[in-house]
Amino acid sequence: MNYRAILHLQDSRYCYALDERTVRVMLRVSSEDRFEKVKIIYGNKYDYYLVQQSEEMIKSFSDSNYDYYTVTLALDDVRFVYIFQLEYKGKIYYFSEDGISEIYDYSLAYYNSFQLPYINRADILPVVPWFKNAVFYEIFIDRFFMGDSCKDKSYINLKWGDIPDPKSFAGGDLQGIIKKLDYLKNLGITAIYLTPIFKSISNHKYDISDYYEIDEHFGDKKIFKTLVEEAHARGIKIVLDAVFNHCSDRLPQFKDVVKNGKNSPYFNWFIIHGDKIENANYEYFGVCDYMPKLNTSDEGVQKFLIDIGLYWIKEFDIDGWRLDVSDEVSHNFWRHFREAVKGVKSSCIILGENWHDSYPYLHGDQFDGIMNYALTKACLDYFVKGIFSAEGFSKRLSELYVRNTEQVNEMMLNLLDSHDTHRFYTLAKKDKDKLICALALIYMHTGAPCIYYGTELPLEGGYDPDCRRCMDWSVDQTPTYISYILRELTRLRLREEIDGGTISFNSESGLFVLERRAKSRLRLIIHNGEGKKAFVPMGTLLLSHNFKDQSFCGTGFLIEEIKEESDG
Repeated sequence: MNYRAILHLQDSRYCYALDERTVRVMLRVSSEDRFEKVKIIYGNKYDYYLVQQSEEMIKSFSDSNYDYYTVTLALDDVRFVYIFQLEYKGKIYYFSEDGISEIYDYSLAYYNSFQLPYINRADILPVVPWFKNAVFYEIFIDRFFMGDSCKDKSYINLKWGDIPDPKSFAGGDLQGIIKKLDYLKNLGITAIYLTPIFKSISNHKYDISDYYEIDEHFGDKKIFKTLVEEAHARGIKIVLDAVFNHCSDRLPQFKDVVKNGKNSPYFNWFIIHGDKIENANYEYFGVCDYMPKLNTSDEGVQKFLIDIGLYWIKEFDIDGWRLDVSDEVSHNFWRHFREAVKGVKSSCIILGENWHDSYPYLHGDQFDGIMNYALTKACLDYFVKGIFSAEGFSKRLSELYVRNTEQVNEMMLNLLDSHDTHRFYTLAKKDKDKLICALALIYMHTGAPCIYYGTELPLEGGYDPDCRRCMDWSVDQTPTYISYILRELTRLRLREEIDGGTISFNSESGLFVLERRAKSRLRLIIHNGEGKKAFVPMGTLLLSHNFKDQSFCGTGFLIEEIKEESDG
């Protein structure tokens, strides 16, 4: 037995409360060890030495190095203590805070048992109810649709459909989104993520000079309020982009510092190396000195930004914030921001733009979830680059899944591409089959799928700014095959297996298998290879692509339903 591989961390992603009476517990062991049984021995910490209960754990996930055993327990008493019992090669071992032992003295358990001493309501991360079944659509506003034909168009320098450059303006606006809401609803979209809408001199608006004004290129507050109301009338949520890491050098507070140096009341709002601003001697975003970084540890900055966050919720009833460059902002600020936002609207989703493992932000005191770029990368490695086999892909997805608690996984934003990446379709060398299979995966995965505008066509695009091409509305009246697949996948997301079921990742004879289980099982089977591959469905075929006569013809998928025996 590989003792060093065995890991459990109490009061963490390895042990946490799902609600006030239910806990989820996980134990990590070496994937090379074969245990006959793994049990959790648990009880009330005040009489554990007398009374213990046991429950067998199941192997739920496997990655390249480890197996993960899990159990969900409904507790009568939430003063919860526990150890693990492992049966290995016919012998019984115990695992506690002291490590592995062949005997365990329950009379001294108060020294070395694991514990979740008490489930406090404030420590439970609630899932935002509407998010679990959400299907997102990201819109880069300038390139989506121009709905206001009477506005001043003098700023437009890009003919609709031409290839953009960093300084291109095509004329898309909020009125254009309003006019396309029925199109989005018919596509199955239930939430829209908008790139920044606030006053800025750029086409992307990530350099904001006034957080309280809609940029005139896009419209005004009256039009935005209409957008929110019309979207809500169709059951569509609106999530805005919060650019709080940095601002424009045209922000009035920064201009005051440029003028007055250390005498400015806003001097500490920025991170400046010296007593005045000269030769870009301040922190800024990336390599862009026209985007000075905000000092989010300063109380004045915190109040300024939190007030902005609350204003758009209170005045316009928005449904969430996506947090730009969120991992460069202080944890302290995000804790204050969350408390304020959730105090005004608890159903407001808070999503970080974090590209890496973000567990420190996901304890329930900062973000609800993040943009799941780790899943994006795994999909590229499997579908596009061929780095993973089906087995390797299943292990990688397992590794990503166990990073976080179940609630966080349910609030991840799962995407294949965005305004910051190459288009998946282009990276896949315009292979629609690979795109369709990858879309099926993010729709069946725990969390909310996010479609980057135009994917349903599909739209091409390389790296920024090429990934920000104009939407091609010539296909508006002719729904594409991809649109049909997306609508059918949206319908399947309402099934209880996805709404409240478990998930697992496996491979069978070179085919990738994602399974969602509740009363029945839904299985997504993906073939990511050339030629035909025979497969006999075990249940009722619900949806398929490139699957005919029990064979996959190239890259394809099927989704089948398997009824459990108890269902008759």
